Amino acid sequence: MPSKFTHDLLWLFRNTYRDTDNLTSNGSPVHRLIEQHSVDYWLWADLIAPESERLLKSVVRVERQEDADLFYVPFFTTISFFLLEKQQCKALYREALKWVTDQPAWKRSEGRNHIFPIHHPWSFKSVRRYVKNAIWLLPDMDSTGNWYKPGQVFLEKDLILPYVPNVNLCDTKCISESESKRSTLLYFRGRLKRNAGGKIRAKLVAELSGAKGVFIEEGTAGEGGKAAAQIGMRKSTFCLSPAGDTPSSARLFDAIVSGCIPVVVSDELELPFEGILDYRKIALFVSSSDAVQPGWLLKFLKGISLAQIRGMQRNLAKYSRHFIYSSPALPLGPEDLVWRMMAGKLVNIRLHTRRSQRVVKESRSVCACDCKRANFTVPVL
Repeated sequence: MPSKFTHDLLWLFRNTYRDTDNLTSNGSPVHRLIEQHSVDYWLWADLIAPESERLLKSVVRVERQEDADLFYVPFFTTISFFLLEKQQCKALYREALKWVTDQPAWKRSEGRNHIFPIHHPWSFKSVRRYVKNAIWLLPDMDSTGNWYKPGQVFLEKDLILPYVPNVNLCDTKCISESESKRSTLLYFRGRLKRNAGGKIRAKLVAELSGAKGVFIEEGTAGEGGKAAAQIGMRKSTFCLSPAGDTPSSARLFDAIVSGCIPVVVSDELELPFEGILDYRKIALFVSSSDAVQPGWLLKFLKGISLAQIRGMQRNLAKYSRHFIYSSPALPLGPEDLVWRMMAGKLVNIRLHTRRSQRVVKESRSVCACDCKRANFTVPVL
């Protein structure tokens, strides 16, 4: 793509990084939000690296459109949204859309084999309806309907990617050394009130505040907040991970790389790479209705044996590699798992593409409406 969609936006990000006045309405640093959703950068960095320097073998970049199975669109949609004026951002979105849809590859498949990084719920929003056939890289499916229109996103088509962690990795040695120092039973530091599905937070705070062994605190932005969260998670056995404005929360991945067993309270959550990873080995999943019952959650956590806790902590040390983005991208890191999950979608993409190319337009079997499809996973046989 032209540099206005890629390199120019990276330079804009770099040149404005120390602009401390650049905050969201709730006081969060804009650049931190961009980094949290920077999956577009990490995938792009892997793909543009010389093949001699790349460590991943799960995907190969080709030079001709005709030779490609998939097309990754390297447009930094989140940087555009946060760092450009509203109308300027929308204009750039339209330009990017036109550039992509003018390509022969798009016209052949109607975009079904194209991959768009739309990892922030607001990014690319004004033109999403024109790329509804494409694969979207998302933080979650958001069944609340606040961020995506009905029928826009579903597991058969799209892919969930982890947020970029906001804390440093606590590796196997770190987890082993911190076992005896984890004096806090349950830890949470973050926004105590959220919208939509995140309203569960206020109920959990009301239920858990003041309980012995529980640490709950309103989070603060910046390096101080990051340091406090990192220290708190490394001193805790369990980390509460309730829904945010969407069913997912970056806190889940902060807990995983901190060796703190996540306690997920989010009934509609979809997880990254679940076709490859078994989250039951590293996290506890609790229904919202159970979690807010007086005394239920703490009794549940205290009933978990030390042997089970140690086993899950050892698994966290093994699983953390799947959530650490890096350059060069590492085997079994999140970039690698993206390409492995994409490979599983290829048969279905080819089916829909070839069918659309051969079906007679006047045929009754052609869907002329915007079909609303439930979230489901198609098994690969």
